[in-house]
Amino acid sequence: MQTDSPTRREIGVFDSGVGGFTVLRELRTLLPTAPLRYLADTAYAPYGSRTPDDIRARSFAITEHLVEQGAGLIVIACNTATAHAIEALRARWPDLPFVGTEPGIKPAVAASRNGRIGLLATAATAASERLLALIERHAGDRQVVVQGCPGIVDHIEAGDLDSAELRALVRQHCEPLRAAGVDTALLGCTHYPLIEPLWHEALGADVQLLRIETAVARRAADLWQPDAGPPALHIDTSGDPTALRGWIAHVLGWREPDVRRWPAAR
Repeated sequence: MQTDSPTRREIGVFDSGVGGFTVLRELRTLLPTAPLRYLADTAYAPYGSRTPDDIRARSFAITEHLVEQGAGLIVIACNTATAHAIEALRARWPDLPFVGTEPGIKPAVAASRNGRIGLLATAATAASERLLALIERHAGDRQVVVQGCPGIVDHIEAGDLDSAELRALVRQHCEPLRAAGVDTALLGCTHYPLIEPLWHEALGADVQLLRIETAVARRAADLWQPDAGPPALHIDTSGDPTALRGWIAHVLGWREPDVRRWPAAR
């Protein structure tokens, strides 16, 4: 039986961890009066190394929580969860609008000058059937080099945005794109814009870098029906609230949000 809250007063946003804050940041800009609830599933991050069944199970549990809290719109601020769970979520909650996050293959094709496009993604996204279908639908005869990037999310989750080890890992993952001569690269994970300067450095000045979080937030803004309630920002996490609060302050400069543990300690 579908468990809907009697009131729909929030936009629910979730990600495997901190990457979805790039989408949340855009939502706060576009919808400054909207009540927002973000859930960072940091105890299970990164999703990119988990099985599709695990990703779907986590996505169902999180959506259940967001609906119970009053979400009237769910933003899946995670490419991996979108690739493996969004259709199942829509089937489970047919009356609830979902906005997913997917690599912008179509705009990348339009932007590319030489027809060679790179996609930097988690291993799970890179291997997903949904991504393959997107490429087949939109790429035509263009070459799309898909590069899984294990290890990157772990550094970002830990608050490491600029270490020598991370820079070396970024260069390693970018090498196949450079070898293929791509002129356009997609950041296929919402974590990746948090280290955008490192991707630019590794790919070179001639490669244009595309990101997706603004388009996701705009789609959510188009679907959102404003409620009369006051604006608010709630942040939940399956991991350590103190650690996440410190990450938010250090990386985003936000000091006002309270961060609570989910599920709550008994």
